[in-house]
Amino acid sequence: MRTLLITGPGGSGRTTVAAATALAAARAGARVLLLGTDRTDTLGAVLGTPVGTVPGEVVPGLTARRVDAGEDFRADLAALQDRAASAFDLLGASRLDPEEFGPLPGAEELSVLRALRDAALSPAHDLLVVDLPPAERALALFALPEDLRRAMRRLLPPERQAARALRPVLGRLAGVPMPAEWLYGTAARWDTELAAVEAVLADRNTTVRLVAEPGPAGAAAVRTAGLGLALRALRPDVLVAGRVLPESVEDSWLAGPVAQQRKTLDEWRQTYDVRPVAHLGRDPRGPDDLTALAVPGVPAAPAASVSAASTSSGGRAGPVTAEWPVTDRLAEDGVLVWHIPLPGARREELDLIRHGDEIAVTAGPFRRTVPLPSALRRCTVDGAALREDELRIRFRPDPRLWPRTP
Repeated sequence: MRTLLITGPGGSGRTTVAAATALAAARAGARVLLLGTDRTDTLGAVLGTPVGTVPGEVVPGLTARRVDAGEDFRADLAALQDRAASAFDLLGASRLDPEEFGPLPGAEELSVLRALRDAALSPAHDLLVVDLPPAERALALFALPEDLRRAMRRLLPPERQAARALRPVLGRLAGVPMPAEWLYGTAARWDTELAAVEAVLADRNTTVRLVAEPGPAGAAAVRTAGLGLALRALRPDVLVAGRVLPESVEDSWLAGPVAQQRKTLDEWRQTYDVRPVAHLGRDPRGPDDLTALAVPGVPAAPAASVSAASTSSGGRAGPVTAEWPVTDRLAEDGVLVWHIPLPGARREELDLIRHGDEIAVTAGPFRRTVPLPSALRRCTVDGAALREDELRIRFRPDPRLWPRTP
């Protein structure tokens, strides 16, 4: 399945573009699922048809639904209490009634991730279009699976489960069940679920479409969002410039806004594949207005690629993703260079910290800790530079760890 994640600055019209994109794909013959993540029914207001938490057909070929964080939270709370019943009994704790509570902080994000995973893995549709929250929240959402998995591995390392087989014996000797069993079991289930979300985000059939209104605020938001997507190695689709005013109004009082939009569009075209969407003169409502927007279609799925693994001079060292290649410059400069594309990054906003076999990269308001490719783990950091929208980190082989040449 193709997955198209749509986000942009708040008030940019991303929900309208998401609905119009899904509608156009359905009318072109695709089986489309449109997933809304707002608490209120913003999708229904745009489509002209209420969208509930149960999938419903909007037009032939287009199904829409909204994420219900409250329902998911109550189901998770009940399931957790069932799995931990023996531990609660041991502590003398009473069970909680899920109906008494609303979603806790973070429950909404986890519900969105779960819905994204389930929808992307379903064979019932050809295209999944997700109306994500505004870009700032969407980028935090993209980071959540990787960060949570990393935190759980630190707090509950898999190697601590080596004595797992002894827990039933210890439980019988003590006469009470061992709580650690359900704790590790829960962590393992969460890790599996989060890994599935990571796989969806990393899939080559998943792309992110940015929506912004051309202007100074939109330009700043697009630069920040593009930097966040690059740091997560997420693939941008196109940049939809929404609510573009017609050039024919230059002689009216709208001449200033038109010139401002034109300037921003020219700047965006230097970096992005920009697709302008005209202002209708009103807020789009219903299928006819959405069709009139003429939003860009969804491109065909990209062909699979193979990561390079050559270690010869001038080639690539170790199997790494195509987005962040490692160049072997041992023969020329005695270093390996890790290339991290960061369009829009500024030198004063960058920071690097190495922690063992991981490196933490800070770019603007974003931070990501990633494992080093295997070849670089046997090296020391020799320096870094920002060149042509690319962070280039130099690594010099550590004589104590690097294989000696006979």
